Parts: sequence; structure tokens; C-alpha cells
Amino acid sequence: MAVKTRRAAGDAKAGKAKAKSDRRLQRAAEARRTRSKAPKPKQTGKYPRPPLPKQQQAKPGLESELKPRPLYKASQYQGSGKLKGKVAIITGGDSGIGRAVAVLFAREGADVAIVYLSEDTDADETRKAVEEEGRRAILIPGDVTDSKFCERAVATTVRELGRLDILVNNAAYQEHLPSLEDITDEQLDRTFRTNIYGYFYMARAALPHLPEGAAIINSGSVTGIQGSKELLDYAATKGAIHAFTKSLAQNLVDRGIRVNAVAPGPVWTPLNPADQDPEQVAEFGKDVPMKRPAQPEEVAPAYVFLASSICSSYITGEVLPVLGGETVA
Repeated sequence: MAVKTRRAAGDAKAGKAKAKSDRRLQRAAEARRTRSKAPKPKQTGKYPRPPLPKQQQAKPGLESELKPRPLYKASQYQGSGKLKGKVAIITGGDSGIGRAVAVLFAREGADVAIVYLSEDTDADETRKAVEEEGRRAILIPGDVTDSKFCERAVATTVRELGRLDILVNNAAYQEHLPSLEDITDEQLDRTFRTNIYGYFYMARAALPHLPEGAAIINSGSVTGIQGSKELLDYAATKGAIHAFTKSLAQNLVDRGIRVNAVAPGPVWTPLNPADQDPEQVAEFGKDVPMKRPAQPEEVAPAYVFLASSICSSYITGEVLPVLGGETVA
């Protein structure tokens, strides 16, 4: 008993010593926290950080009026023929991610059909950028919420460019609102028809023309992974896009057609000032670990990777996050 008592006393003494040591470490840490403040992100490198200029645009927004202009040319990216001889359709291809993808697809050897709503000046700039890469580009304006238009867009592509190998579903509609009660039936319908019906329609129209080895790439979103309290309808469609991607991949794997999605975090595109208040636009992207939104040229290589069977022949049904340091996905 005496031995056990001495051991217990020794354990208690050790516990008190440890507690005293813990309190000493706590005081030292508190002193360091008081002395040091977190450094503010610096405006270094070529990619701008918030605060960005306050601005707002009417929908659908124009890249030519966005300040600073999004970066899409990816001057350090060297093409190597990964998509040589291929033909791609890109919806929402006039600006933002769609434009950057069109440029890199062309640099890898693909001709591109650019489907867009009404942004003629932006679409023409994208066309010229594709042609500067030595490839053909055609412009197809119209509304992907109309299934007949989607059929015509595919038919035009095949007629003008000779074939179809890659479909990029990228067109999107979003509108921030603080409450479910604020979302009207009209907005709900517009968001779903653009973001998920349009993807169904384009994929359905494209399938009869897609050969074995073809690829479908859908633009998802971090909101489809994490949700978003002020983008209830938009986030719901992005979650649906992720599920659609996985399901269609299973459906088409025996036909040799791969289906994947890219899920970006915040990206600097006309979608943002055509949706949020100027104050919110100025702070766009500051909450991710990299403290800034992505530029379209930083996201586009993920689409090249998924489009090219050279790179991703064993990948289908995946949602590839591009989140600026977020690891929750």
C-alpha cells in the first residue's frame, strides 16, 4: 500500500508540474500573439488580389468591361498536340473560363465552336484568340435552355468543322439572394434551365456524333461541394451537375466516352459583377487560402487534362476541384 501511495503522490505531483508547464507555455503563446499581427496579403505577382475595383454590370456581363481584365492567354503554357485534329463545342465560350479553355484547346490542336448567349464583342475576341493559335473557330449565339437550339448548335458544328470530339458544358446563370423566400419561381426556373437542363440538352444532342474516345466536361463548382447560403438555387444546380457527371459517366463508359467535371472555387469572370453588389465584387475571392480569385488561365489546364485521352484515358466520373488551397473537397 505504501508503494501505491507513493506512486499516486508522484503521479499527482507530475500532473501539477505538467499543468504548471502548460500555463507557462500558454502565457508565452499569449505574449507572442499580442506582439504579432497577421500580415496583410501583398499585391505581388501577376495575379491580382482583393480589394479589386468596385464595379457592377448588367447581365450577362462583358469581359471587355471587367477591371482588371481576366487573364486567359496562359503565355507560359506550351501546347504539345494533346488535342490535335479534335473539334470541341464550348458553351459559355465567349468569356471567363470558357474563353481560356477555347484558347488552350486551340493551342493543343483543336478547332472550337463557341456557343454563347448574346455577348457578340466578347465572343469575337475569343474567336480571334483561337485563330491566333492557328485553329478554326465558329460563333454560335443562342440560348441553351432551348433544346432545339442545342440540336442546331451541334449540327452547325459538325457541318462547319467536320466532326465533334469534345463537349464542354460551361454556360451558367447565378444570382445571390439572402433568403429562400426571395427566390422567385422565375429565377428558380432560369437557374435550373441554364445550369442543368442546358447540360442535359447539349449532351443529348452531342451523343450521336461523339466517337469512341470522346470526352464530355461539365463545369461544376465549389458550391456544389460545400453549398452556399446566398446561392441556394445555383448551388443546387451545381450539385446536380456533379451527380449528372457521375451518372452519365457510368452510362457511357461502355461506349468509350469519358465524362468528368471541373469544380472551381472563385474565378474572376463577368459572372461576378453581373451578380453581386460592387462592395462584394471588390472582396471577391479573399476567403480562400490563396486570398484571391483564380484567373481563367489557371483553371483552363484542368479542362485540357480531362479532354485529352493522352492525359486522362483512365479517368471518368470524377469531379476535379480547383479551389485555391481549400482542402474540404
